Amino acid sequence: MDTYQAAAIIHRHRGDALVTNTMSAMFAITAVSPSPLNLASVPLMGGASGLGLGLAMAQPDRHVLVLDGDASLLMELGTLAQISDVAPPRFVHFVFNNAVQFNGLANVDRPGRNLDFRALAQAAGYASAQRIDTPEALDALLPRLLDAPGPHFVELVIEAPHKFTKASPQPEIPDLQFARMGAEAQAMMEALETTR
Repeated sequence: MDTYQAAAIIHRHRGDALVTNTMSAMFAITAVSPSPLNLASVPLMGGASGLGLGLAMAQPDRHVLVLDGDASLLMELGTLAQISDVAPPRFVHFVFNNAVQFNGLANVDRPGRNLDFRALAQAAGYASAQRIDTPEALDALLPRLLDAPGPHFVELVIEAPHKFTKASPQPEIPDLQFARMGAEAQAMMEALETTR
């Protein structure tokens, strides 16, 4: 399964859910599911799950979907315990596990390649934790998760992107990419008709 396949399935089931996102999932969900209810956590790497928890506490009647990166979650593992303590019932935390991390101008192997994210979420106390590796399995799982009290955790096994090399360098990231979080937060507040 690739990042865009997973994002397209999440789009098909999201309804009016709030979606926080980061890293490769950010580009994919923006392309397949553009919405004022999307909030990127760039340049706040590692912040998607914390942002999602805050949104879930402020908007308890809505589903909140967190599209996290594997390296991003590693930076903020403590949020697993916080999310479990608060236990927002309409919360689904996806981790796009492609086993690489962005580091400067290259993508490199992520530390902890054998780390079991699903087991971490289970140990933290999520209501459920799954590992999914096909689009069909994700498509079948999502309706059940959205109907059941959470928080839920879904580790998505994602194909690793090609490595950047001199022959195929990383595309340049425009400065706008690093200012989008503020603009998206403003758009989300306007869509929700709230000032907080």
